[in-house]
Amino acid sequence: MSGTSSKRETAERTAGESGAVHTRAPAASDDGGQGTAPRAPGRTSDGHGGGSPDRHTKVTVLVALVANLVIAVAKGVGGVLAGSPALLSEAAHSVADSLNEVFLLAALRRSRRPADRRHPFGYGKERFFWSLLAAVGIFVMGGCFSFFQGFEALRQGAEEKLSGYVAGLIVLGVALLAEGVSLLRALHQVRRQGGLAGLRDPALRTVVAEDGTAVLGVTLALIGMALHMVTGQVVWEASASLAIGVLLVYVAYRLGRDARDQLIGEAADPEQSARIRSLLRAQPEIDSVEALFTMKMGLDSTLVAARIDLAPGLDSERVEEVAVRVKRSLAQTFPDADQIFLDVTDRRAGEADESPAATGERGGA
Repeated sequence: MSGTSSKRETAERTAGESGAVHTRAPAASDDGGQGTAPRAPGRTSDGHGGGSPDRHTKVTVLVALVANLVIAVAKGVGGVLAGSPALLSEAAHSVADSLNEVFLLAALRRSRRPADRRHPFGYGKERFFWSLLAAVGIFVMGGCFSFFQGFEALRQGAEEKLSGYVAGLIVLGVALLAEGVSLLRALHQVRRQGGLAGLRDPALRTVVAEDGTAVLGVTLALIGMALHMVTGQVVWEASASLAIGVLLVYVAYRLGRDARDQLIGEAADPEQSARIRSLLRAQPEIDSVEALFTMKMGLDSTLVAARIDLAPGLDSERVEEVAVRVKRSLAQTFPDADQIFLDVTDRRAGEADESPAATGERGGA
């Protein structure tokens, strides 16, 4: 028991040694200064050097916003003049996308705020929150209105003049071109940021999903309107409106599910967690890694909490040196691990795994 007490006392002493390990802004907490040293200038709260990826994402979102605003007006006017349910559904889709771009711009700005006393781990999760609101906007304003237009067209029918068809098809053609340009811009940024890895950014992922859905939705509206014009049967255009609604609801569900997982607290990917565990086990002074917990705090910010059992016979100074060295090694090997907590403790036989926070014995920050 004396060995365990010594380890725990040493763990508490190492809480103040994190300056050599972290680059995050001080976490002004009330638990005795468990925060970290200031983040290097020029880094965002998500770990982006110089904020360059955020600037590119902001340009992509602005391009999508301008395109959607122009298209929403054109579709709305054309839909009213032509009495087209599919065109009105697409107008609602563009309005929803425009509002969502505003949400994403707020996410980009607010997620860069530095950590403070109220939010000691920073504001990186703001991105996930605003992305969730964007998903809700797609579902309510886009999907539900499209279903309404489709059912109303089936119930009441719709009569259009040839001029209305022509105007509607022209508006949809222009919309398809504008949405395609916005989608190409978003895909170009995804490619610049490493392909699929670039889609980790919820703001960029939402823009890609919106623009891809918009291109497909406009195509469906074009097909429905053309078939209505040829056959005189409104069921084709109503079906296109319903199909657009199904598409929007599905996309909203997928985006909302991803944002929900990240807001709840998603662990680092299994490969990274396995590498962290292997690095800890490779230290000669560590007997075993009893528990390892990780959580994504932002795009490039990960919290790592580990309960480790050290080899017996180490004096308090040696334990302190090991703890600092291990944390430094983790931070250097995994740059996004900017919050590292070590709980140096002995595990009693039969003790269930529990969060280091639950023990109240954090050995480092």
